[in-house]
Amino acid sequence: MGELMYSINVTVDGCCDHRVGLISEELHRHHADNLARADGLIFGRTTYEMMEDAWRRPDGDTTPPEDLDPFVAAIDPARKYLVSSTRKTAEWNTEIIRGDLASAIRRLKEESESGLIVGGVTLPRGLAELGLIDVYEFVVHPIIAGHGPYVFAGLDEVVDLVPDGRGELPSGHAVLRFRPKR
Repeated sequence: MGELMYSINVTVDGCCDHRVGLISEELHRHHADNLARADGLIFGRTTYEMMEDAWRRPDGDTTPPEDLDPFVAAIDPARKYLVSSTRKTAEWNTEIIRGDLASAIRRLKEESESGLIVGGVTLPRGLAELGLIDVYEFVVHPIIAGHGPYVFAGLDEVVDLVPDGRGELPSGHAVLRFRPKR
């Protein structure tokens, strides 16, 4: 059974606005390496559509993977799961997940060998409340944004975490990993 990892870019003050951050090749390589180790990605509709718009390769693009941004080379072919009650169709190697969220995510984890990654803001909050996230990874950008949105804003209950690793990218990003205290 694979684990579910939540990975998110945040500023020092906790902002997770995708328009604020220090973008670097090391950052993209870090996330690409995570994707390469996972069996699939899970997104809510808003994050899925944002990622598809930003990272999906145009139809007919024949650029060799080694010539692409490492994140594009990793995310484009990755298996994706879209949690949505409103989206009727999805392409980009995507399966739509509907119905009971907890059961669907447990099934995906059971079928996974290498693990899954969830991104975004709203869906991960719901998964945290259900106790379904096994690893929390925060990639902290050396920036103070001074505004939100903030990760886990509105969380119903405190989730106690224990450290599970940390590192630093040459670009100055701190990578912090935690597991739920059980």
